[in-house]
Amino acid sequence: MLARLNQVARHISRPSAYRKALPVGTRSILLTGDDIMPFTAADDRGRRMIHTAACLIIGDEVLGGKTVDTNSSHLAKYCFLLGMNLKKIEVIGDDEAEIGEAALRMSHNYDFVVTSGGIGPTHDDITYESIAKAFKLPLKLHDGALQRMKKLSKPHPSQKNFSWDVPSPALDAKLRMVRLPIDETRDEESQVLFVDDSLWVPISVVNGNIHILPGIPRLFTQLLDGLKPLLVPRLENPEGKGVYRILFSTPMAESEVAGYLTKLAGEVEPKGVKVGSYPRWGRSRNSVTIVGKDKEYMESLVAEIEKGVDGVRVEREEDADESADEDNGS
Repeated sequence: MLARLNQVARHISRPSAYRKALPVGTRSILLTGDDIMPFTAADDRGRRMIHTAACLIIGDEVLGGKTVDTNSSHLAKYCFLLGMNLKKIEVIGDDEAEIGEAALRMSHNYDFVVTSGGIGPTHDDITYESIAKAFKLPLKLHDGALQRMKKLSKPHPSQKNFSWDVPSPALDAKLRMVRLPIDETRDEESQVLFVDDSLWVPISVVNGNIHILPGIPRLFTQLLDGLKPLLVPRLENPEGKGVYRILFSTPMAESEVAGYLTKLAGEVEPKGVKVGSYPRWGRSRNSVTIVGKDKEYMESLVAEIEKGVDGVRVEREEDADESADEDNGS
């Protein structure tokens, strides 16, 4: 027993580049590939049921305000419709240590992880190499991705003399985008997914549950849509029906309906239903929602809630505003 304890102590005290780079107080158990990998095998992570999800947005341009992130919002709606509980959205810069730490931590804590950004052709696109380093994986030129790139991508008008067969800085830059983290002990097909025949861009899957996607919104959404058929069989509801939301519009102030909503929330919580209240500044009506998976039960609450908040059920927040305007002749 003493020998085993000494072995564990040596393992925990072993130095790590990620530990040195992180703020004081960060839990070191989350920071190295050696710490994470023993918990669950990568193949198991890629097959087990998906209950929780996380999103990692990567890019100095997002933190600097140059680029407005819309990908996390899209993923939130995507997860909602599929019944995945999106637990975290995190935005970080193009920093190797931060990318590696976040990827390791999220892979350990959540069933389905999506990263966005940092996989382009320039020097500051370091997501592949950062995640590969964190999980102690090599970067390999993926021939399948390269062949798809050659077939489906077109040279930029500024690259009239570009050739796939002639070494050049432009070729080196393009090849950066198809050097992917590969675990050579596992089946490669499960690590590099091509989910859309019109795109050469792969989804690189690391540790079974980290899905590395581009930051370009059109590509991000298109690849997520293509990934859906692979995810649905692993959802709690295999039909992918996900979560339901019923929306109500009320002319009452939030403080006026707070007591009723508190009581309602306590009554429906055991059924897995959440109650939300949302002010609409500058508008004459506010919004109330109920969210859950038991659609039949939620429908049975509609009349009661309409009475309780002196409101009406709507499809969009603006619907009751439009009706009120018509009633008022404005």
